[in-house]
Amino acid sequence: MSYVPHTDSDVSEMLARIGVSDLQELFTAVPAAVRFPAIDLAAPRSELDVMQELKALAAQNAALDSTPSFLGAGAYHHWVPSVVNHVLLRSEFYTAYTPYQPEISQGTLQAIFEYQTMICDLTAMEVSNASHYDGATAMAEAVIMSLSAGRGRRNRVVLSGSVHPEYRQTVHTYTQGMDVVFVGEDRPGATAKELGALVDDSTACLILQSPDFFGRIVDLRGLAEAAHAHKALLVVASNPIALGMLKPAGEMGADIVLGDGQPLGNSLSFGGPHLGFFATRQELVRRMAGRLVGETVDADGKRGYVLTLSTREQHIRRDKATSNICTNQGLNALAAAVYLATLGKQGLRQVAELCYHRAHYAAAAIDALDAYHVDQSAPFFHEFVVSCPRPASEINAALWDRHGIIGGYALGSAYPGMERQMLICVTEMNSRAQIDGLVSALQEVAK
Repeated sequence: MSYVPHTDSDVSEMLARIGVSDLQELFTAVPAAVRFPAIDLAAPRSELDVMQELKALAAQNAALDSTPSFLGAGAYHHWVPSVVNHVLLRSEFYTAYTPYQPEISQGTLQAIFEYQTMICDLTAMEVSNASHYDGATAMAEAVIMSLSAGRGRRNRVVLSGSVHPEYRQTVHTYTQGMDVVFVGEDRPGATAKELGALVDDSTACLILQSPDFFGRIVDLRGLAEAAHAHKALLVVASNPIALGMLKPAGEMGADIVLGDGQPLGNSLSFGGPHLGFFATRQELVRRMAGRLVGETVDADGKRGYVLTLSTREQHIRRDKATSNICTNQGLNALAAAVYLATLGKQGLRQVAELCYHRAHYAAAAIDALDAYHVDQSAPFFHEFVVSCPRPASEINAALWDRHGIIGGYALGSAYPGMERQMLICVTEMNSRAQIDGLVSALQEVAK
């Protein structure tokens, strides 16, 4: 029998205080037809029966370990070594929220410190935080940071139209009411050089993505100089897997390098959670949102870790915070750290090269089909745009209904006028047999 701490007199006193005659009156807002005991509940079932039913329902989902998928557009299916989850599920990591007490959080702080170190190595930047919600919010924080770091009144942001549309939407949401003027978004086909020419003395930052949303590798050479000539910052969003083989933006003068860390040991998990990595120059560190862990020594000379910077409202006065809505996404950052440490420099490069070569094999095979075209004039990493004989949404529906293949991203949903174009993604998880199956299916559904 359940224990109820309230006596009858306690209940009567509470009901009288709120002006209710009896307990049933509290539920009058619930329609009588669905109010207990009128509601028709199924008879109790055993745990065994319930688990069997739930498993049968789950089996109706399309699992990526058995379903070919060529959908990317910001969330990617990569192999996650088993050691990642073995570390994540340790109770000292899995149950800890945040290291408020450094003296008893040394393991968590060291993991964050190692994550920061590897992000700096990956991006060729000097300082990394730990971290943001996702790539989109990391970009929004970069805009706010650029506005605050600008000398004089700077309310202009040059934002490439080939940046992920959801990143751009998030930037606009963050900057509502801030009198920010955005230019460049209406020209998704503009080159990096053309966007650099839009920077003027009222510009806070120039924002590009490489590889961009269409998968193209952007030539960043000279852009830092173009931005710095007007005392603006260069912000670059990067795919962390691509950095395993491509020259990082930090080596080309970028002031802020950011992106989504989901590909680094974090599974798709129906769309979340993600983490946003964020790295910058040393001189900008005090304007950076989020937490930063540093290494030091204690009174006995032993190595220790501390929260060196934590410029958010939970730690300092709200009006002094660089951001009131950022977090460190600790568990996801730990997954990224374990993933990077497990693969190492050569392992990450191998993953990147597998993605690159398999994507180029797929692009060439699809372009050879009479009804489709792939523009391969611009270099790309592991995503590319396919021009289809009819709307991409119809092609995707046919791929799924007839062949059980998850197709690419229908670009018309974000870019009006591109209804017949599809963004295909290929990672190391797509075997040659899967790619050949996609090519054959595309030829069949084109009819």
